[in-house]
Amino acid sequence: MSRIEVNRSGEMEVFVRVVELGGFSAAARSFRMTPSAVSKLVARLESRLGVRLVNRSTRKLQLTPEGTAYYDRALRILEDIDTAEREATTGATPRGRLRVNTSVPFGLHRLLPLLPGFMQRYPGVHVDVALTDTVVDLLEERADVAIRVGPLRESRLLARKLGESAMVVVAAPSYIERHGTPQTPQDLAHHNMLGFCFTKQIEGWPFRDSKGAVISIHPAGNALVSDGEAMQRLVVAGLGVARLTRFHVQADIDAGRLVPVLETYNPGDLEAIHAVFVGHGGQLPARVRAFLDYLVEHVKI
Repeated sequence: MSRIEVNRSGEMEVFVRVVELGGFSAAARSFRMTPSAVSKLVARLESRLGVRLVNRSTRKLQLTPEGTAYYDRALRILEDIDTAEREATTGATPRGRLRVNTSVPFGLHRLLPLLPGFMQRYPGVHVDVALTDTVVDLLEERADVAIRVGPLRESRLLARKLGESAMVVVAAPSYIERHGTPQTPQDLAHHNMLGFCFTKQIEGWPFRDSKGAVISIHPAGNALVSDGEAMQRLVVAGLGVARLTRFHVQADIDAGRLVPVLETYNPGDLEAIHAVFVGHGGQLPARVRAFLDYLVEHVKI
């Protein structure tokens, strides 16, 4: 088979993704392929090279010495290709598909209202937005940009800060009328504290006690939800007490649909909001750079 008949960069990209994500299934999801198709592609690559790259006998993917050497060289080659393409588009008009992942509250209340202006400025960019409060892996989901609220964990990602939001504990007037207003953080033990069904870095609700020390109260209620927008709707409906970013519920507070509680004990902590992305050597596709600049310019927290 002649070299021109083989998509060698494509084979390299699939093999590198298998190694980075630790298996055929994860790599298949990132490419929207079947695991068998990815496995067959790697097998064809091994057959063409005449060496085994991956040991399949263990439950955990294990590279052979030849596989390690091929991975290291393929990674450098793919980075060179990315650099060449990014350098070729430097200064060019932003265009192409832009994949964005964002939390539900930020997406609904901040990002989506900005998209018409962004797309009017850059008509060649096609935006694919996914709203979820679950933290996703940018490589696995093949997202260009993700909006993260709270502490950042992935050191491999680059980030641009969009702002900070104060946190506030709120309840609806109808809930307070039925159950009373908690006077101290300890009173929350007798209230319905609404929580999330996904893991958060900070699970408890922090408060500052009368001596100035920060204490944490773990939410224990009869409802868990998957995102902040669902939480906002439940608390407005009077189901319980919730702790949310102030930018998310400020309109409800102003309209009287929600009332802040325990503000005397509010520790004043802020949730940082970042746009995170994968960057190589400071080079970014024009569409990603333009989107990040637009966010920094227009997002108001």
